[in-house]
Amino acid sequence: MDPSPATSLVEFRDVVFGYGDRAILDGVSFLVPRGKVTALMGASGGGKTTVLRLIGGQVRARRGEVLFDGHDVGRMPPDALYAARRRMGMLFQFGALFTDMSVFDNVAFPLREHTRLSEGLIRDIVLMKLDAVGLRGARELMPSEVSGGMARRVALARAIALDPDLVMYDEPFAGLDPISLGTAARLIRQLNDTLGLTSVIVSHDLEETFRIADHVIILANGGIAAQGSPDAVRASADPLVHQFVNALPEGPVHFHYPAVAVEADFGNSQGGRE
Repeated sequence: MDPSPATSLVEFRDVVFGYGDRAILDGVSFLVPRGKVTALMGASGGGKTTVLRLIGGQVRARRGEVLFDGHDVGRMPPDALYAARRRMGMLFQFGALFTDMSVFDNVAFPLREHTRLSEGLIRDIVLMKLDAVGLRGARELMPSEVSGGMARRVALARAIALDPDLVMYDEPFAGLDPISLGTAARLIRQLNDTLGLTSVIVSHDLEETFRIADHVIILANGGIAAQGSPDAVRASADPLVHQFVNALPEGPVHFHYPAVAVEADFGNSQGGRE
């Protein structure tokens, strides 16, 4: 079933955005269904991370609307924007843990920053979140003492510390070994369903992302090349989508960067040989 505005937590309406003279999104519209895992995919530079920044209000659309729970993020006054952000969790690429804080204090940070809870209650919440990602026993370790996969799970515990409605993941599988990658993917799916979250994943790992996603959006050339269920996107007849989902070296995205003809570069390089 396709998402509708009534069942969507995030909605883009004819969004235009760019950096300087470089256009990134050109009239993009899509919906993020509540309670589901939505994957944002496409070639590098296609605007996936920019979409996350627009949802969080770090940047604002030049035209169009970015709605979070029915309200335009780009028009929110500061107090309303900060309140909306407290309903969002973010897992940054490679975790982005505070290196001078323990695992416990990393997860406790948003609770101490945004609530007036007692330290006793914060302790209980932190341990529950760490237990949810399998790392309650690692509470006293420093980020330098945990593996990359464990660091990503600590970051996930921090992202859900405030019980957000929306969790955004920027390349959550980058740099992980197969075991850690599978664990991270399973956690994203389980936490989404158990906690009633809405999740948006930016990822290049097609197989693992398609395995856990309910809805997939492929961004390309400033717009949407395809969207729908993973099976529907795999079956797309769009040449670029076909190239992307099948990891083909040639297609609309060419292997060779545009250049003059080979003869023009090498035709006179024979050094006088006959």
